[in-house]
Amino acid sequence: MLQSSSLPSVETRRSWIVATVALVVMAVAFGAPWIAVVSLKNIAAEVNGERSIPAFASALMWIGSGIGGILMGRIAERFGVRSTVLCGSMMIAIGLALSTFGPSVPLYVGHGLFIGLIGIGGINAPLYVYVSRWFDRRRGSALALISSGAYLAGAVWPPIFESVVARVGWRDTMLYFAVLELLVIVPAAAIVLRPPPSLPRHATLPDTVHVSKTVMGWPPNVVFGLQMCAIFTCCVPMSMPQGHLVAFCSDLGISPAHGAAMVSVLLGTAFFSRQMWGAISDRIGGLYTMLVGSACQAAGMAAFLLTQNEVGLFTVAGAFGFGFSGLVPANVLASRELFPSSEAHWRMPTLLLCSGWGMATGGWLAGVLYDHFGFYAPAFAAGLGVNLINFMIISTLAFRRSKTTAVIAAI
Repeated sequence: MLQSSSLPSVETRRSWIVATVALVVMAVAFGAPWIAVVSLKNIAAEVNGERSIPAFASALMWIGSGIGGILMGRIAERFGVRSTVLCGSMMIAIGLALSTFGPSVPLYVGHGLFIGLIGIGGINAPLYVYVSRWFDRRRGSALALISSGAYLAGAVWPPIFESVVARVGWRDTMLYFAVLELLVIVPAAAIVLRPPPSLPRHATLPDTVHVSKTVMGWPPNVVFGLQMCAIFTCCVPMSMPQGHLVAFCSDLGISPAHGAAMVSVLLGTAFFSRQMWGAISDRIGGLYTMLVGSACQAAGMAAFLLTQNEVGLFTVAGAFGFGFSGLVPANVLASRELFPSSEAHWRMPTLLLCSGWGMATGGWLAGVLYDHFGFYAPAFAAGLGVNLINFMIISTLAFRRSKTTAVIAAI
């Protein structure tokens, strides 16, 4: 068999410039919803202390961004990703401004419709598809890099937002960030996001010789359905500490500033370790990377149940960030490995929709369980249970992949 290293490649220095700019765009865009997370208790104080209300606004953002990814992905296929990113940045700014009118309806509409559906929805999924077309050899590493934008946002922005909110309040913080977001994303998208290169023949060959109507011996959409379940169930527990760690620390007597710093440790670790997971996925494939990552995330989730002191929580936060960081890009990569590239424009956004639903469900569920029980242990226990379901789903797919690979190798 001819090795890919001897075939022409679309990857150039320009590919990595595009991926880096996409990373910056994602890091700024995903900063917007963090203001509500850092200000969760401040916003809840305006609605009788109900944390489920700001948590639901964050959930609507994730739901909206997932649905918007499918819609805007089709628009990006027709008009180009530059248009959807420019539009998305303006919608995020409008959503932040609208959210300042307060809980609950303006906050819901601002986050769900503007920041989520037509804001991040026009940036996140379209950039996954777009950047994947600039790579054919190190696609896993490239997807890991750009998907780290959300974690880079979580590492950089919470301490800044905590400080600014303490000085000017959460409303003015949203307005200031809306301006900053436009100043960064609009010129970056306008200058850098040109059409991707055409794939060489060897890269498009799987689309034309897709001789089997099955994937790993199963109907394609059965496999894809399991992938959708896997990415949903990995993101439910993933979102719980991210969305509630500042409030959790405050309940334990740890200052909000230290809680925000803990979120930065969690997501900073996720950012750097995701590059490692990307390199691993390039070697062993997306499914097996998902399997290892799911086991690591489950261990981190269990550790949150057993730790309540500040030093221990900083350690657990870092370990949790390391564990979950490879799951989403590995799942997206697995989709590119299993299905024709011509289907990427709808399969990738659909997976990210399920990811957004999982993030939304986890953040909202943690808020509901806290409101009911008055503490976070039941929420973290529920997250651990969902994580174990995730591990079983991925194990099924990985076992099936190894079995079919062995059969092919024996022929």
